[in-house]
Amino acid sequence: MHRLRALAVELNLLGAEFAHMHGLHTTDLRALICILDAERAGLDATPGLLGSQLGINSASVTALLDRMEKAGLIRRTQDPEDRRRSLLAVTPRAVEIGQTFFGPLITRTGAVLDNFNAAERDAISRFLDDVNRAVAVERQAGSQRTDDSESRSRRRRAGEPA
Repeated sequence: MHRLRALAVELNLLGAEFAHMHGLHTTDLRALICILDAERAGLDATPGLLGSQLGINSASVTALLDRMEKAGLIRRTQDPEDRRRSLLAVTPRAVEIGQTFFGPLITRTGAVLDNFNAAERDAISRFLDDVNRAVAVERQAGSQRTDDSESRSRRRRAGEPA
């Protein structure tokens, strides 16, 4: 766990450095990653998906997308099947600056993986997938704890028993 935490800290610091270099918020970087991940998974990247993935409300999503579109990092288009919905895509400029910054790390990581045989890589992949799922479950549980705590606080302020 300590090694995973250390890796998470290093990756967060690297992401913060990238964001700072390009005048972005770290949330902007997380949004770019979410949009790219949706594309890789064959899913439509929408403001609703982004809000849910980032844990932010629709007003915050709108401000985020306005800022990112103005910076030339994303584009919004109207969904041809549902005109009420926007589809999000990362621009080639955003991909280029991401590859320039993160490309060397991706190359180094690939070289590290080359030191493992196929069975070991499969085990590493399963481990990372399982840890990612465990974290997602914990995030969901944390969200529920937060909702429960906010409910108790509202009841206390209203003079009702918690």
